[in-house]
Amino acid sequence: MGKRPNIIIFNPDEMRWDTMGHMGNPAAVTPFLDRFAKTEAVSFSNAYCQNPVCVPSRCSFFTGLYPHTAGHRTMGHLLRSHETSLLKELKEAGYYVWANARNDLVSANTPGLIESHVTELFYGGNVPAAPGPVDAHYRGRPESPQFYAFCNGKLQTDKDGLNYTSDDEDVDAACYRIRNRVDDRPLCLFVGTLYPHPAYNVEEPYYSGIDQGKLPRRITAGETTKKPSMETALRKYQNLAGMTREQWDELRAVYLGMCTKVDAQFKKLCDALKEAGEYDNSAIFFFSDHGDYEGDFDISEKAQNCFEDVLIRVPLLIKPPRGMKVDVGITDSFAELVDFYATAMELAEVTPGHTHFGRSLLPVVGDRSCEVRDCVFCEGGRMAGEDHCSESVDPAVRDGFRYAAMWPRYAAQHDHEAHAKGAMIRTAEWKYVYRAHGMCELYDLRRDPLELHNISGSMENCGVETAMMQRILEWYQDTCDVVPFDKDERFSDEMIWEKVKLLVPPGCEQLVRDKIASKAGLFVTKIYCQELADKMAGS
Repeated sequence: MGKRPNIIIFNPDEMRWDTMGHMGNPAAVTPFLDRFAKTEAVSFSNAYCQNPVCVPSRCSFFTGLYPHTAGHRTMGHLLRSHETSLLKELKEAGYYVWANARNDLVSANTPGLIESHVTELFYGGNVPAAPGPVDAHYRGRPESPQFYAFCNGKLQTDKDGLNYTSDDEDVDAACYRIRNRVDDRPLCLFVGTLYPHPAYNVEEPYYSGIDQGKLPRRITAGETTKKPSMETALRKYQNLAGMTREQWDELRAVYLGMCTKVDAQFKKLCDALKEAGEYDNSAIFFFSDHGDYEGDFDISEKAQNCFEDVLIRVPLLIKPPRGMKVDVGITDSFAELVDFYATAMELAEVTPGHTHFGRSLLPVVGDRSCEVRDCVFCEGGRMAGEDHCSESVDPAVRDGFRYAAMWPRYAAQHDHEAHAKGAMIRTAEWKYVYRAHGMCELYDLRRDPLELHNISGSMENCGVETAMMQRILEWYQDTCDVVPFDKDERFSDEMIWEKVKLLVPPGCEQLVRDKIASKAGLFVTKIYCQELADKMAGS
């Protein structure tokens, strides 16, 4: 085995695929990512997460398993002591694994469990809180039209002209570890940022860096038909219908400004790799856990069981280590985030210790015309009675909680139909969402690329809908569970002894017990006893 590459993972939270300039958004300002895709990496224009919420998504892409495979579909079910992750597997294979304490992956219930997945966990919290919004009353009063829009506008800067957040601290700590290696083990480094997750707010120069006149048109609820109940519930409780175009444009520009800051932070990390002489020997992954409405469909933030591309289509850029074939540029090939797991494990030359459903993307990295999938899947939602968010609070119980920015989501969570489980399949031409309880969705993406008009149930497309439903059924059956690689014995040593003791020839007790201890099993032990008896009879 030669020198294994560093595995570098930069994972912003809630960043849509179309927040990058090279994906065609004229208002996006991401110069480093655009140059990275043009000169060194492959950028996937059709990469999809497996759940539109952070914890289920991270549990999926770090294991190569779908959320339903082990029940990781809520914010309150993280990886537990019997489960592993890419980070832990690379650590056990000899990598020095550094991660910031973003988590949203491993259960904190068991002391030390989070730390067991990494070699070094950077907790942060060593710098003062960053300055808040320039306008402390930006949200307005509860009756104002943007009170629940998650937007705080422009942030203040400190005496050094910075708004130094926990993300900045984490990125700087990662750069320090890159420049100051503990030993010569290959490095696996995970940086998970909070940006551009709402609240939507950012400082200068990012705040003024977005030309609002170049923003693409926003999708409004009034131009849609038969959209899911969750979106109706969110619109009801967020009550953003009174926002003006200028207010929506402000929110959207601030979100893109946050993505510009993410671009600068990613550049800082790559520059540190270059300064340390580790860039060429690094496989670098940049991708988000899921997307964001960003005002589309008259909603801000995200939803737990909706599947428009704005929520589930994410950036995914891969730069392999020097010496590997790379066909730089944009590829239209489909990818799922579970494929990140398979690709990183292959690059690290580590064999997974469990069944997984990812497919290596290295063939596409080497040839952008290559395809490893003809469709992608995503899932979300919950059953009635399940709690999606561990922080969920009945607003009637907590006086004043109604004024928290998250209140609309907690209120919508009490609507079981709105939160119904759903599974999505997307091909190049069609998107279908199946819900056993609640509204199904079908979109003809050739005629309706913005997913405005749900045509599920139409006689004209019943054949397509049936075929898509069949594909989802096959996917569920193929991925609904996994069998561990190690096997369980059905009989204990003492159980086997009790079953064969009358077959043991005199004087051969220890030989048979040794055979049992070797885990030969009941059937083989019986044959062994017969062989011993035949041998003694022959002598």
